[in-house]
Amino acid sequence: MVKAGLMKIVVQTEAFDLGAEVDAMRNGRTDIGAIASFVGLARDMNEGSGVQAMTLEHYPGMTEKALAALVEEAATRWALLDVTVIHRVGRLLPGDPIVLVAVASSHRGAAFAACEYIMDALKTRAPFWKKEETPEGERWVDARVSDDAAAARWSA
Repeated sequence: MVKAGLMKIVVQTEAFDLGAEVDAMRNGRTDIGAIASFVGLARDMNEGSGVQAMTLEHYPGMTEKALAALVEEAATRWALLDVTVIHRVGRLLPGDPIVLVAVASSHRGAAFAACEYIMDALKTRAPFWKKEETPEGERWVDARVSDDAAAARWSA
């Protein structure tokens, strides 16, 4: 369990504000010594093709439960004080923010490691499906070998 019992897991269509999320995490807290964050953005290129837009789909309820489980796993490895995971769904354009992972801890090492762990696990285990719009037409995007390799290193 996250030590202070705080955890925010949200799947939404709206954009998020990194600064506002970090401010909310640290507001009134003096026990936090570090907050590490990651923001994933939609790219305009993938697999050698231009990407005009992408649509992310998920199973409501199931997705949030899976994300919460990943955060709880991280909390068994590192002393965490708070975690925020926000993942967008729906149609996104290049440059749009897709995902935010922010982790608060007493020390930077735990915050960095847990943030990276949650993102690696999310890419391989969270139930999201991505369809890209390219000049050649629409295509579903398969899982990447590099994402599997990144997640596998945490098993050792």
